[in-house]
Amino acid sequence: MGEISIKINIADRFYPLKVKMEEEEIIRRAAKLIKDRIKEYQENYAVRDKQDLLAMSVLHYATSSLKAEKRVTVEDSEVAEKVYQLDHLLSGFFSK
Repeated sequence: MGEISIKINIADRFYPLKVKMEEEEIIRRAAKLIKDRIKEYQENYAVRDKQDLLAMSVLHYATSSLKAEKRVTVEDSEVAEKVYQLDHLLSGFFSK
């Protein structure tokens, strides 16, 4: 599929982007998540500066991303260990 031009509004600024058609929905949803996070910070904290709100939002999503990455790494190592144990059991069984 081809690329399309879209405009994304983040913190009252518009950003023109060229994106693949299949990525448009994800990018729009990401922009909405950022908008909602900024709104939440505006309502719950005495912060009005857009730069500060953006920094807080970026920190939130970067932290979430790193936590998710760590979970996947731990889960992958647990799965790998179980596969190794199963392989060891099957090798013992079939070598008899």
